[in-house]
Amino acid sequence: MMLASVRSLDEALLALEGGADLVDLKEPSRGALGALDHAAVRVCVQAIGGRRPVSATIGDIPAMDPSSMTAAVSRMAATGVDFIKIGFFAHRRAIDCARALAGSARDARLVAVIFAEEPWNLESIVSAKGNDLVGLTDALVRAGFAGVMLDTARKTGKRLSDWRNTDELGNFVRRVRGLGLLSGLAGSLRSEDIAALLELAPDYLGFRGALCAHGDRKETLDNQALAHVRALIPANFRSRTYSTRAPFSPEAPMVR
Repeated sequence: MMLASVRSLDEALLALEGGADLVDLKEPSRGALGALDHAAVRVCVQAIGGRRPVSATIGDIPAMDPSSMTAAVSRMAATGVDFIKIGFFAHRRAIDCARALAGSARDARLVAVIFAEEPWNLESIVSAKGNDLVGLTDALVRAGFAGVMLDTARKTGKRLSDWRNTDELGNFVRRVRGLGLLSGLAGSLRSEDIAALLELAPDYLGFRGALCAHGDRKETLDNQALAHVRALIPANFRSRTYSTRAPFSPEAPMVR
């Protein structure tokens, strides 16, 4: 599937009309997972009206404070979005944050976002240094999260493939998918990245810059760029690669 990150109502409607499978609300100028104002999120959710699932980010919380994270999730859940994206930095309190969000996951579908630049071990080797992806994903499953995606935090022109090789990306997708969670890949992706990433069979690929004028994530969405990316992702890609999962829609049951 194709995730399109948007920053306004106009962009949300453009992404909808352009065939995005998932409309993702965030503010690029506020960081990797910069949050849109809650009022703006509500307007977008109402305008889309259930025609596509809508996700939104809570903003960057690099200190990984469980209480701050729980409060931010609660505020975003009140907007009516279908999925809430939460950044997980490689921090000793990452697993504590996952556990703290178990209550929130009963009422909202949560997606953990880990960052490729962070020292997460994507080789499935347990570590005691706060970068144990195995331990984190197990904690996310127990907490009731719906999915995990891999993204980039530093939007400096480097792409996901500049930070992680194909084997690491494949290990990530297999690990997440094997746990019954939705898997996503993003991070300054370009059209030339799509074919290789589709071979790894994630549930969705996320885009921002590739959909914008001049390839600049801080510019507005561009119809032609959106159509170009959409054409490179087969409409039946999700069902062909992972047909055992329930449809990715607002009506689908939460993954437990």
